[in-house]
Amino acid sequence: MYDRFEELGDLYAETSGGGPWAWTRARAAFLRHLAADARRPGFALLVAEGTALTACAYGFPASGAGPWREDFDGRRLGRPLPGAVSGRLFVVCGIVVPPRVRREHQDRPWNLARRLQRRLLADHGAVLGVTLVDRRDGRAVEVLRSWGWRNAGHDIFVAVPPGPLRALVLAPGT
Repeated sequence: MYDRFEELGDLYAETSGGGPWAWTRARAAFLRHLAADARRPGFALLVAEGTALTACAYGFPASGAGPWREDFDGRRLGRPLPGAVSGRLFVVCGIVVPPRVRREHQDRPWNLARRLQRRLLADHGAVLGVTLVDRRDGRAVEVLRSWGWRNAGHDIFVAVPPGPLRALVLAPGT
């Protein structure tokens, strides 16, 4: 992954929108988060490419115990998720795809984002995927829902301190 670190940063900047003036900050923040996530046990990164890097998805497996529970983006698990109890929960930290993938054919099984997220979960034998999204980012929530993500319930994650994040879950076959 580290041999493609700069390329992954460029991909994120180019797909995040906002234009070149916002890319530098967005890219730097993305690379900081990616580097931190890459240090977690079992970290996995999938890339899609043709002649150039096109998309990526990444995350890490988590069990019912461990540091991710207390520090999953500054949140603490309120009650165990079913996958965490069985040791087959996978935290999806990011899905980076071109804007057209977010807009077109979102509900189709062959959608690139759907294929990447299914593969991440399948490769790790996960019974459940979980991610956090800013509830103020209606577009992101809408896109994730179109890819099969569902609300986990307001009591799944307890914000410490209170924050605007929402937990979404995904079954592997979705």
